Amino acid sequence: MSASTGLQRDAGAPARRLPNRANHVYLTFDDGPDAHWTPRMLAALERGQARASFFVIGQLAQRCAPLLRQAHVAGHAICNHGWSHRHPWTLGRARAAQEVRDGADAIAQAIGARPAWFRPPHGRLSPWLAAAARAEQQRIVLWSVSAVDWGPFGAPEQVARRVGRARAGDVVLLHDGPWLQNRPASTLGALPVVLERFAHGCCAPLPVPDATLGG
Repeated sequence: MSASTGLQRDAGAPARRLPNRANHVYLTFDDGPDAHWTPRMLAALERGQARASFFVIGQLAQRCAPLLRQAHVAGHAICNHGWSHRHPWTLGRARAAQEVRDGADAIAQAIGARPAWFRPPHGRLSPWLAAAARAEQQRIVLWSVSAVDWGPFGAPEQVARRVGRARAGDVVLLHDGPWLQNRPASTLGALPVVLERFAHGCCAPLPVPDATLGG
């Protein structure tokens, strides 16, 4: 891809915030898709006139391909969270490459396009996983604000308070999949309150990575 196009998918330095020139907040949902919770998150986002990014697990994406297509058509970004959610520190070179590639393949089969963004499971990045994302031309993104929508501190009012602190350019971590200690019921309960705090159209999907998106 030519640098003159302005599109440069560099997976070297993980992004945590994005330039705030568009005044956007970037809500991101991990660990889905889930047949029960993801449709409810999509409906809440639609009511709030918001768009978001969904970092999906490949093996779940295969099972819920129609749901991913629905989210894609509605204007949400579908992004790669790996094939099986294996902890990055347990992966050697070959398995790391397989996790990224198979996750991207599952998304491509579901929506007809390969993902532009990758987020490592648990937010942990290894050199092998970074190299695998780079080979797949996927930019790595973490987050600058966490909803902490899991475990004992994941009550809806706590989630809403944390997300409400987000400002333009922040990447916000939420969850729509009931993986491990995730509490998607709390996330769903907090979403209407969260979206009321942001102007309509403020919550946007992650853009196509380019050379201006700093790490």
